[in-house]
Amino acid sequence: MFLSNPRRLLRISCALDSWRWISNGRSHHTQVEPRNFDEVFDYLDHVLRGCTSFRQCKQIHSQIVLLGGLSTVFLSSRLVSIYGRFELLTDARKVFESVPIECLSITIIWNSMLRANITNGECRETLGVYTRMRNTGFLADEFSFPLVVRACATMGLRNSFDLVHGHVLLTGFQDNIHVANELLAGYGKLGQMAGARQLFDRMVVRSHISWNTMVSGFAFNYDCEGALEMFKRMKLDGWEPNNVTWTSLLSSHARCDRHWETLRLYNVMRSEGIWPAAESLAVVISVCNNSDVFDKGRELHGYVVRVGFENYSFSKNSLLCMYGRHGVLEAAKDLFSEIKTKSLVSWNALISSYAQAGLCDEAFVTFLRLEKSEGYLMPNVISWTAIISGFASNGRSKESLELFRKMQLAKVRANVVTISNLLSVCADLSALVYGKEIHAHVIRGLMDSGLLVGNGLVNMYAKCGSLKGGHIAFKNIKGKELCSWNTMINGYGMHGHGESALQTFKQMISDGYKPDGVTFVSLLSACSHTGLVDAGRKLFNEMKTEYGIEPEMEHYACMVDLLGRAGFLQEASDVVKKMPIEPNVCVWGALLNSSRMHRNKDWVDGSVSKILGVSSATGNYMLVSNIYSQSGRWEDSAKVRGSARALGLTKTPGQSWIELNKKVHMFTAGDFALGEMKEVQTLLKTFSFQMKTEGYFSHEKAFGLQNADE
Repeated sequence: MFLSNPRRLLRISCALDSWRWISNGRSHHTQVEPRNFDEVFDYLDHVLRGCTSFRQCKQIHSQIVLLGGLSTVFLSSRLVSIYGRFELLTDARKVFESVPIECLSITIIWNSMLRANITNGECRETLGVYTRMRNTGFLADEFSFPLVVRACATMGLRNSFDLVHGHVLLTGFQDNIHVANELLAGYGKLGQMAGARQLFDRMVVRSHISWNTMVSGFAFNYDCEGALEMFKRMKLDGWEPNNVTWTSLLSSHARCDRHWETLRLYNVMRSEGIWPAAESLAVVISVCNNSDVFDKGRELHGYVVRVGFENYSFSKNSLLCMYGRHGVLEAAKDLFSEIKTKSLVSWNALISSYAQAGLCDEAFVTFLRLEKSEGYLMPNVISWTAIISGFASNGRSKESLELFRKMQLAKVRANVVTISNLLSVCADLSALVYGKEIHAHVIRGLMDSGLLVGNGLVNMYAKCGSLKGGHIAFKNIKGKELCSWNTMINGYGMHGHGESALQTFKQMISDGYKPDGVTFVSLLSACSHTGLVDAGRKLFNEMKTEYGIEPEMEHYACMVDLLGRAGFLQEASDVVKKMPIEPNVCVWGALLNSSRMHRNKDWVDGSVSKILGVSSATGNYMLVSNIYSQSGRWEDSAKVRGSARALGLTKTPGQSWIELNKKVHMFTAGDFALGEMKEVQTLLKTFSFQMKTEGYFSHEKAFGLQNADE
């Protein structure tokens, strides 16, 4: 039948000539002689699997179309898979859409399209294909379900995940080991480890992957106790933990900042004869970012070199981060230069190292090098966040906001860490307009329900003077944690709403939250600013008796300030004398400031000697000098300033700023270089004259006009 059709024979002959041309004379391709169409299509499938470029794939695709091969499911599926491998999803979809409807009854073509989407990060498209598959009456199999489950978990769609799990139960694939393992991983990604444990306990058959997935799930959810419990249970059930198991266990403790426990488990791993993989070493090296175990990090660096893991990128990146965190930037730079194929992780590690060390300009130069680097690498959200955070934490707030604008123009979507840093910048600058813009950006990006962003919004609004905005942001936080309550209490205290701070504290306790030391610092500070002496005394006493919190230096400083402001100088002094720890400059400063407020010369002299003996900071000398000046003790004031100069102390000029028309204008004491300074001085003179004519007291010195003509 096949040989009696000359037209088909000619078409196949032409096709084989094309295969010989594509294969560049490879003998094992050109020696194939087809005897029927099945053999030809098998040959086409063989050639497709050997494709090394998308151009080859497209050439073979055209020949398959000529031969009518798209009517066969396995060739269409192979084409979809190959296009997916080359990240050509548009071409993959075109092939999928061209498949005859009668061929869609075979699940392999659906699975190929699902896999092409999920491997290219198109989770939403994956769910779309699965929905279409269900709507057209076709059922998923043991290869389809893991792909769909992974898409739901990656997108964080709990309802869709539960629905697909229901489909698994209805179709009877719940006992399939591959489907069950993917469901375990999905529950872990969604933070539902109770559901994962329940599914795991019902599994008829388990594998090493099942156990490792459970340990990894607990690690992902910062539950090192759960990970350790599952690890012990694995050993009791007769399973030998492998390198993946140990890596997950180490990672669980590292993520919970249990550095010493991570190192102990690493030593146990070695004692049991398990040679660490490069991934295990990378985890252990990451905990050496702590200053207490830096020497252990250096030791591990030597071990990495000895066992030949030096060229593994994740080992080198972990070492780079470790040295960068400790400020050993030359070592970090040398490690970076040794990496032959630099990944984005390597670039980000070096940028973060410079930024954390306060070398913002070097960090920015490295960032620009990444932007101009050859190849496909471009700064991602981690790169931008590192550079923005570096500028923000080093007092270069305006530049960090400008970088965020550039990030938006580069169409890189900010994450919650980026937003949190920017909200802190707005809070420090009291830039409410910028803060509101970022809040709008947060709402558009559906990031307003997260704790990190929610707490940042409360703090930003409170520090920018909009307590109402802070209260609304606080109410909108879903699943509040202790930090949320502390931020709101601190906001009320900052604005002098002591009663509201106390009421919020009572609500927090009634909702089942246990306060910490930060809570009481905010409460005592609120009581101090609003004169709630009795409430402050009660809270200070309840700290230890009811909540088991030992007062620290900050609490004593707040208590001294509270009592001193209210005029109870003797009681404040008694608190200082009874402290179980040596008072620091904050405590003595609070007592000195209270003495100044109430013009008590004896208490001032007693506190001055203490505060200058504890600390030689510039601010302390200036405070003492100003107190003497206000008391008319000019000689004592001059002596204090002379002592400060002798010690080489210099006072940082005071600064203030105002936001006008979305632009922040900064003013520095003693700086008359501002272009509009003459207009400012003229306006102040006008105000001063008007106040005098209307009978108000005006002091030109308060406006800084005494030397305006100089």
